[in-house]
Amino acid sequence: MQKYPDNLWTTPEICSLNRIPARATLHPYPTQQLALNRSPKESPWYISLDGDWKFQLVDNPCHKTAEDFISPKFDVSGWEDIYVPGNWTTQRFDKPWYTNVLMPFDNYPPNVPEDNPTGLYRLDFKLPKDWRGRRVVIHFGGVESAFYVFLNGHFVGFAKDSRTPSEFDLTPYLQAAGNTLAVKVIRWSDGSFLEDQDHWWMAGIHREVYLTSTEDVHIADVFAHGTQEGDLTLELNASFNGKQPQPNWAFVTKLFDQNQEEIEEGASETQIPPSLGAGAGNRGNRCELKLKIQNPKPWSDETPNLYTLLVGLKNPEGNIVEWTSTRIGFRTIAIKDRQLLINGKPVLFKGVNRHDFHERFGKTVPRETMLQDIHLLKQFNFNAVRTAHYPNDPYWYDLCDEFGILLIDEANIEAHHYYGNLCDDPRWTNAFLYRGINMVQRDKNHPSVIQWSLGNETGFGTNHTALAGWIRKKDPSRLIHFEGVLTPFRQGFCGWPDNVGIDATDIIAPMYPDIKNLEDWSKNSKDHRPLIPCEYSHAMGNSNGNLKEYWDAFENLPGLQGGYIWDWVDQGLLNLDDQNREYWSYGGDYGDTPNDKNFCINGMIWPDRTPHPSMYEFKKLVQPVKVTPISLNQPAFAIKNKRWFTTLDDLDASWTLSTGQRTIQEGAINLDNVQPQGEITFTIDDLQMPELLPGEETFITFSFKLKHDADWAKEGHEVAWEQVMMPFSAPPDRPASPEGRLQLKKSTPTMEVVGRHFKLQIDRTLGRIKSFSWRDKALILDGPKLNLWRGVTDNDGVKAWSGQHWKPLGKWLKAGIDQLQLKTVTCDVETIDGGAVVADFCNIWTGTDEDAPICHQHRYLILPDGEILVENLVTIDGKLPDLPRVGVTMTLAPALENLTWFGRGPHESYIDRKAGARLGVFQGTVSEQYVPYVMPQEHGNKTDVRWMALEAGPDDAGLLFQAENRLLECSASHFTPDDLFKAMHINELDPRSEVFVYLDYAQRGLGGASCGPDTLPKYRLQPGLYSFSYRIRPYTAN
Repeated sequence: MQKYPDNLWTTPEICSLNRIPARATLHPYPTQQLALNRSPKESPWYISLDGDWKFQLVDNPCHKTAEDFISPKFDVSGWEDIYVPGNWTTQRFDKPWYTNVLMPFDNYPPNVPEDNPTGLYRLDFKLPKDWRGRRVVIHFGGVESAFYVFLNGHFVGFAKDSRTPSEFDLTPYLQAAGNTLAVKVIRWSDGSFLEDQDHWWMAGIHREVYLTSTEDVHIADVFAHGTQEGDLTLELNASFNGKQPQPNWAFVTKLFDQNQEEIEEGASETQIPPSLGAGAGNRGNRCELKLKIQNPKPWSDETPNLYTLLVGLKNPEGNIVEWTSTRIGFRTIAIKDRQLLINGKPVLFKGVNRHDFHERFGKTVPRETMLQDIHLLKQFNFNAVRTAHYPNDPYWYDLCDEFGILLIDEANIEAHHYYGNLCDDPRWTNAFLYRGINMVQRDKNHPSVIQWSLGNETGFGTNHTALAGWIRKKDPSRLIHFEGVLTPFRQGFCGWPDNVGIDATDIIAPMYPDIKNLEDWSKNSKDHRPLIPCEYSHAMGNSNGNLKEYWDAFENLPGLQGGYIWDWVDQGLLNLDDQNREYWSYGGDYGDTPNDKNFCINGMIWPDRTPHPSMYEFKKLVQPVKVTPISLNQPAFAIKNKRWFTTLDDLDASWTLSTGQRTIQEGAINLDNVQPQGEITFTIDDLQMPELLPGEETFITFSFKLKHDADWAKEGHEVAWEQVMMPFSAPPDRPASPEGRLQLKKSTPTMEVVGRHFKLQIDRTLGRIKSFSWRDKALILDGPKLNLWRGVTDNDGVKAWSGQHWKPLGKWLKAGIDQLQLKTVTCDVETIDGGAVVADFCNIWTGTDEDAPICHQHRYLILPDGEILVENLVTIDGKLPDLPRVGVTMTLAPALENLTWFGRGPHESYIDRKAGARLGVFQGTVSEQYVPYVMPQEHGNKTDVRWMALEAGPDDAGLLFQAENRLLECSASHFTPDDLFKAMHINELDPRSEVFVYLDYAQRGLGGASCGPDTLPKYRLQPGLYSFSYRIRPYTAN
């Protein structure tokens, strides 16, 4: 057996052996038309190796089988099949492993455990006859984390870097009769210390594998850069495959627009200067061209105009022996006056961080899922992505080019466990450079790439500076981004001094800044660079509070220009429990220890790509149209186009005057020729003064929808909306006191109030209503009673973690907010003049500190027709922490499943996340209010509620809850807060048959404190006095 270098997986100085230099994603074609089509599978010089391979997992790289399987004679017929591309950790072998900061093992770098799972892959293939005598290259799109390649028993090469391609020349080892490819993939390597990136540790060949064929003399690389002004710079590289360069070879270029029409100025032919001789002038087999394209259509996020560059290689006989192609865009990037300019405009970055992730396939993301991601981004008004924390799949960049997504392309470098260590270690310098160069070389032709990132959360050291220097020399057309210059030795707010790290970043890119620090920086900094947070608004569970305040700052404060939410998709792996119920798993569910539990569940969308409610908040805040009232009595409105490059001609606009329940008047708006950043005034000259019913309010809703189908959404998709309250309303109906006299039956411990159609029982011991029935139908089974607790959110405190004592959750548990004890009750129930009954209660509750009481005074005015006016006064002792909520809860009969409310909807909303929920009357079932956050927690809240009704169905009984002295927050659920708090996965939740109703003065805001700032002080519920009232009205449906 051929000897080959071993232990390379723990040698950081060696990143690869025999690997072809990194280059752009290019494919060889025999004809110009095939190159123009850009479909490599149509090329006769391309063979995909994706599919079933033979596979065996062994304990470590030195296992005997890991040596023997290299031989073609080794029998693998008994091995299992595995699909490539794919992680073996999602295909029944080994286990996924999630950590955020900690390495999964204790070994100090560069050492890794001896118990090191190693995947052995085998595939037999045979080449077409017309490939004989030609050069054959194998391409591995991504392999985690280090791997050896063998062909027909011969060592071919070795590589690290799990997220960029590695290519090897197979030509010397090919056999005409057939070939045996063997790949040994090692799970843990020194490269793992640079891939500690807050995602699942997987393993295997997770991106595509294919073969290409060229002549010995071939196109090695193409680098094209076009500016907004039409300056096209080309760097074209040929390779003579290690042989003596020959004269009279030439490059031919052609340029085509999106309609495949040739652009005359893009045609050229240039002799390739052979790299002969020594000294100055020997630039390799490289051509550097500058062409001038007249009036190109610029590329931007709003106008993703693409051109196809064809490059041909002409031999000395005048024949073109190879074509290749790449798409390019014309755009200019610059920094000026604290602004990042794209084609001269200070575009706001409406961004999000994105991992490659799929709920079934792990790091292997199907193309249809990537397209789904792109559609969702565009539909929800995102325009930017940070490829966290590594170069994503190459197809992602093609989609971003096509649809207009601005990219921060991030090098596969994060040494979070060894923060500030490896970045200054010279043994790792080559690895830093290698990974950054791999990224730049692969993605350099993509116009969507606006910034190169030096990596993430690794500190800041000389290795970063070295990489920044290489990138600046290679590609001065783009900017460099690096957050680590702000926190070189430790994480946290260290101030953002002027000109910090100016050699290594063109952007001030903090993580999780609070709004006050952003305001101070904008006001006081003299730095010429813009501040664009690379991570903010941590989207873990029910989250993204305070987004409105962030975007108020981004849009209005000098030097701020948007940011990137963390992050896109919940990294929950789909699983089945022993009862065949689906749930999403997270760290620790596979016996992976140590782990960081559900800290990987922090996306704006669920693992199946369903949008979280917070997506609608973001969509509204960053929408491209703004409506501002000028006058309401004689309605006039300013409509602003917030786009930078396009008009609003693609949108239909309309307005509707409504009460929420009924439409009063509607009309269309002419948006013709509203220029970028332009504004028009729209007036409603014939607005009809509505005749309102009691309790009705009026508001105008503006809607802006796609006029025609777009690539990313259908005609009629709503791009933007706005609501304006109008000064027309009618007071609520206050009918005359109903006739009749109630019967009050006093006894111990239960009292009864009986009316013509209802019966109400009072528990004098507990100091609350025990039950309420209407027309012999039980409606209220218990309550109202005081409720301060909620199914805590991840921002309240990560309940799967220890050490949360300093978070709100820890403070609440310490104070016993989850287990309040009723200490004293006073009860006074009397009949008053007119036949009504008044029940007065005073309940004193305590948590763990009996000297910190909570007093709930609640009064019930019970009228003869069954209507009840409820007044609440809650006094919270000052020694208690700020609270999850202040309100009451009651248990209703299971039949009351149908829910209607007048407030914000249709999705959940919270006091610090309600801009994206419009006002109206909404309907659904109680079951439909469940929001299946991967970690069960508080959900389904409704804000600014005027009334909420629950009923069993047509012609059946119902209950109406109507706000009195202030608007309420309300919800209805089949789960209690304790149910949500105890459950760790969605399959552990069993809906109760009863309906639990929550009527709140308010809930605490959501914030983003799972990793970042808490909700703002104005959205917290501090100890003190809280007063709220509501009416309960029984009724018969219809």
